[in-house]
Amino acid sequence: MSTTDAANNYKKAYDNNLGFGERPALILIDFVQAYFEPGNPLFADVDDALASALRLRAIARDVGVPVYYTNVVYHASMINGGRFADKALPLSNFSAGNPMAAWPAGLTPRDDEIVVSKQYPSAFFGTSLASTLTAQGIDSLIITGLTTSGCVRATCVDCVSSGFIPIVVSDACGDRHDDPHQANLFDMQAKYADVVSEQAVSDYLRDFKP
Repeated sequence: MSTTDAANNYKKAYDNNLGFGERPALILIDFVQAYFEPGNPLFADVDDALASALRLRAIARDVGVPVYYTNVVYHASMINGGRFADKALPLSNFSAGNPMAAWPAGLTPRDDEIVVSKQYPSAFFGTSLASTLTAQGIDSLIITGLTTSGCVRATCVDCVSSGFIPIVVSDACGDRHDDPHQANLFDMQAKYADVVSEQAVSDYLRDFKP
């Protein structure tokens, strides 16, 4: 089936947008050094995605939209990685104290911004993210991060399942190869989220009134 045929086929069942919410938060998922370190098994050449996310972060900070981050942190033994760590061996980069789990240059969170440390793909699974967003009155989550086919997609699905509007920023997400990146953006737009450009989110945030 060609790309055009797939798009037309999906529109028969999935052709709807949720729209932006009224009380958004921005999340930067797993932008950590391993993905930016040439020679590391997780290296993904995603500098452009990080740059896009940082531009959106600057706007969010200016207009008072809450900013969240996630990282992956394991015990040195990796025991709390469970079957996920058994399957995805490069997760050892995120054992306690590994420098590959550090923030890359330019990303350091402010003291008033929340870091959600997780052990599994979704930022919602086994964390307090949903409760914290609810306590802040947040209705929508602007999603950026790594990787599109992994933790971004898992977070997107759990976001909509938890009652929040997922807004996935295509320019601010990245993957090891363009094929899984595009395929997962396509599927998230069809079934779970609105997939939008950095420019669309920038325009929305600049008009945002907290």
